[in-house]
Amino acid sequence: MTRRLTSVFLLIGLSVRAIAQDTAQNQGFMESSGKIRVVMAVCLVILIGLILYLFRLDRKISRLEKK
Repeated sequence: MTRRLTSVFLLIGLSVRAIAQDTAQNQGFMESSGKIRVVMAVCLVILIGLILYLFRLDRKISRLEKK
């Protein structure tokens, strides 16, 4: 499970880094006004929430299977 999470975060980090290498001349409205950081923060919070939810659900199911 830890290996999967590590690989997911690594892939997300690499994709964000590849997107961020765009030149300053090609910045869109969201990037130039700084709102892209808000969008990324919201997406990150949602992603972390989903991962935590799935992790807790997996633990609950494992406990039920043991009973």
